[in-house]
Amino acid sequence: MKKTSFKVVPDTNVFIAAEKSRHIASPNKEFVNRWKNDEFEVLYSEDTLLEYISKLREKSIAENTVTKLIQALFELARKVSIEFYHLPHYPFDSDDIAFLLCAENGEATHIVSYDSDLKAIDSLYLFKVCNMLEFLNELRKELLM
Repeated sequence: MKKTSFKVVPDTNVFIAAEKSRHIASPNKEFVNRWKNDEFEVLYSEDTLLEYISKLREKSIAENTVTKLIQALFELARKVSIEFYHLPHYPFDSDDIAFLLCAENGEATHIVSYDSDLKAIDSLYLFKVCNMLEFLNELRKELLM
C-alpha cells in the first residue's frame, strides 16, 4: 500500500466517532483503518494521549477498546516531544492546546477534527485543520497520484 507524506493529529472526537459509529462505511472507521494500513502517519503527544484516554472513558467507551487504541498508538503512531510551547493563537477550548502543540512540534500536515473552533484558526498555522470528509477526500486524491 502506498503511504502519503501526511502527518496527522486526530482530535479525540475522531476516535470517539469511530467507536460509536455502527455503520460499516463510517468515515471515522475508514480513517482508523487507513491509518492502520499505513497510508499516513498519526502523531500524538503525552498530553493528547491523556486526552484520548480521559474523553473515551468519559464517553463510556469500553476499557478494552481504550486499551487497544493506546496500544495501536504506541505501535503505529509517532510520539511527538513538545519542545516549544508558543502558539500564534490560543484556542477558546484549553483542551485543544495539546493538539495544536502536537501538530506544531511534530510538523503535522493536518489536524482532523469536528471542532469548529479549531477550523476557525486554521489560517494561522502551516498545517491544515479539516473535518473527516475533507481529510479523506484529500488522502484519496494523494493516493491516486
